[in-house]
Amino acid sequence: MVLAAAVLGGTLMIMQAADSESGWRKLPLITSGKVNPDWVHVGYGSMVVDGDALRTECVPEGLGLLVYKKEKMGNCQVRVVFKAKDERANAGVYVRLADGILDRVGKPGPAFVRNAQGEPSDESMEKVQAAAEREEGAWYAVHNGYEVQIAGSGDELHRTGAIYSLAPSKKGKKGPGEWQTMIITLDGTRISVELDGEKVSSVDTASKDLPARKAWHEPKREPKRPEAGYLGLQNHDPGDVVWFREISVKKL
Repeated sequence: MVLAAAVLGGTLMIMQAADSESGWRKLPLITSGKVNPDWVHVGYGSMVVDGDALRTECVPEGLGLLVYKKEKMGNCQVRVVFKAKDERANAGVYVRLADGILDRVGKPGPAFVRNAQGEPSDESMEKVQAAAEREEGAWYAVHNGYEVQIAGSGDELHRTGAIYSLAPSKKGKKGPGEWQTMIITLDGTRISVELDGEKVSSVDTASKDLPARKAWHEPKREPKRPEAGYLGLQNHDPGDVVWFREISVKKL
């Protein structure tokens, strides 16, 4: 495969040539039966190889994020083929992640301590909330990137296709156990999402009319996200099983 190099903001980015005339270029997910080394994990849990896909491996300690460290994505489209085990399965696709995400590798921050029912202790909840505000571990991504949500049972601002807490999503056509295709378009400060061929959400992140932040786990509105940033795949809580079979990108 032909390789091309480009410089953006003083950062050298190595990019594989598109696979076909369509312009879509698949990012490698699996190599020799393991997660491709171009990806690095931040926070708790992991992604594991399951057939021809990656599957979320969630743990009680908290959320994590698999980051494509090889290059940053500017104005482009990102195609994600995924499947959720059930309606409650929670994951997400992060875009526009700032450089600091790679500094969080190996520094997961405080962990949840849970009882037999899976509920976090009050003490650990306080510690995790404080760490989230300090942008530690995978929480850095929440406040220094944008999440396109995967969660069939969420409300319109927190369900599949929503730009998490910033732009509501229409209900998708497909449900748990079905492969779905999400296309995220990044165009300057604008982000839009198609789900199985239908536009379901969009936002201008520079707008002064964004919904207010209402919960500690929602992103801060203030930090300016870069227009060329990293991609990430989120794993959430125990039982939140989601598969990712394809991640492809195409320049606008």
